[in-house]
Amino acid sequence: MLPTINQFLYLQVASSDEKEAALEYKSRIADISDDELLIEVPILEGTGRYKRLFLGDELSACFFTEEGVKHFFNTHVLGFKEDGVKLIRIRKPELESITKIQRRHFLRVAAELEIAIKLSSHVSFIGITDDVGGGGISLLADAKWPIVQGTELDCWLLIPYRNGTVDHAQFRAEVVRVKPLENGKNQIMAKFSSILDTERQRIIRYCFERQLDFRKR
Repeated sequence: MLPTINQFLYLQVASSDEKEAALEYKSRIADISDDELLIEVPILEGTGRYKRLFLGDELSACFFTEEGVKHFFNTHVLGFKEDGVKLIRIRKPELESITKIQRRHFLRVAAELEIAIKLSSHVSFIGITDDVGGGGISLLADAKWPIVQGTELDCWLLIPYRNGTVDHAQFRAEVVRVKPLENGKNQIMAKFSSILDTERQRIIRYCFERQLDFRKR
């Protein structure tokens, strides 16, 4: 069953902060198109605090049917729309992706992929991802590169598919955390700040293929 207009969604936002990731926000579906849900700005019940969402944020959503059955799906923020009030565009789930079983983990898989990073017109380097997902990546890079929380990265990710073809995804990502490692490298965690949906779908396709590989082991 798909969610409908005026139905309430209960959302959790993917975050490296465990306390933030555990919070549940409430929103209402204002409109629906072929591939999008338009929802109101989520609010934390009991506090009245609104949750600011960003392009690419990964969301775990649930809704209730008239019979009281709780359904879950994962989605991500596609953009925003001003229609008297600010609405948030999120990807509409496929019917087969909706489940009655809660999936706590967002679509993110361990993967060592080559990624080209451009910091400025004069500074660029090649790194290796640690994991990738529909809303962001983490990567390993030499500690000598001037990367801190808030740094914007121009990225080109090399994506090999199971059928032997190779694709690329281009995007900008904002660094949310830098963790020094004992081997002299930094683990850099970043969320997408600017990415075309076609580029994001290439990454998500790769993640699904990786998940299938893991299940077969």
